Amino acid sequence: MKYMLNITGNKMTKKVAISGYYGFENFGDEAILRVLANRLKTEGFSVTVFSKNPKKTSEKLDVKTVYTFALKDVIKTIKNSDVLVSGGGSLLQDATSLKSLFYYLFVIAIALTFRKKVVIFAQGIGPINNDFGKNITKGLLKHCKYITVRDEKSLKLLEDWDIKADLVSDPVWDIQLPLYNPTDKVGVQLRSWKALSSEYLFELANKINEYFSDKEVNIYSFQDSLDLDICKEFENNLKTINPSIRTKVVPALSIDETIKEFSELSYLIGMRYHACLLALKFGIPTFALSYDEKVEKIAKRFSLPCSYLDDEENFNQFFESLICLKDLEQKTKECKFDFTKILEKIESD
Repeated sequence: MKYMLNITGNKMTKKVAISGYYGFENFGDEAILRVLANRLKTEGFSVTVFSKNPKKTSEKLDVKTVYTFALKDVIKTIKNSDVLVSGGGSLLQDATSLKSLFYYLFVIAIALTFRKKVVIFAQGIGPINNDFGKNITKGLLKHCKYITVRDEKSLKLLEDWDIKADLVSDPVWDIQLPLYNPTDKVGVQLRSWKALSSEYLFELANKINEYFSDKEVNIYSFQDSLDLDICKEFENNLKTINPSIRTKVVPALSIDETIKEFSELSYLIGMRYHACLLALKFGIPTFALSYDEKVEKIAKRFSLPCSYLDDEENFNQFFESLICLKDLEQKTKECKFDFTKILEKIESD
């Protein structure tokens, strides 16, 4: 049991508050939280998660929870905690919204105000285009106990700000998987994105029908608020091209249900970073559709075919590369998340 001593010399379990994009039913973030919370509990820490859906998060992970936007409760929890863990994911950026950046900065600022240790956990930092937001971010990060980032661009940005950080892998590499048992199913994972055109989607459907018309095409939503409509549109494209093709739109599932579904896939065509990561962990041949540089980077690291949402003229080349991919599971065996230094920083006084 990890502990500290109170003024009477009695042992007290250290309390860790976790802030992130949790409870929004996004597979990647929920998988990160599972890995993080389970490890902290295993080490004997008391864990409280700030969640958009506190009841569900508490039931799934057996942790204490506080509603993300109940600011009085958030502040009280931080005051009564020993450590704030901010992350993982891309929290400190304003590409999604300036409001979200300021929320996560507010949480960090409250922790520092109460002189709590702050650990930045496996985050992608930036882009931050708002000058005020950028200056606040730099100022707060300089006072954090320990910073880990998940990509080299974030590391370079912090170096330019004269802030020390360590580069780590994605925590989801540590998630436990069942045996891989591929069937005749091909997975397609899509999300809405401003650069994703109807023409591109229709040509993608054409190629999937050309290469995989004999298989069942499962179209996965990882976050229904952003993915489900585009998944349904894509199924309509497939049915328009080939009414007899077997298709199924799969709304967002639990982590375990998603893992079970992926364990049966022969191929994946995926947009979201964690869809590609999960497929790679199984060794599933994967074609990445890059809406973000993090997807491009994972594709480059493992030599996956990768499309940039505007190069459908290269689909023949991409699909030929996809069906020739081999030995991906061997290439991912060294992908582990090392908690050692993070735990040392949390434990230290």
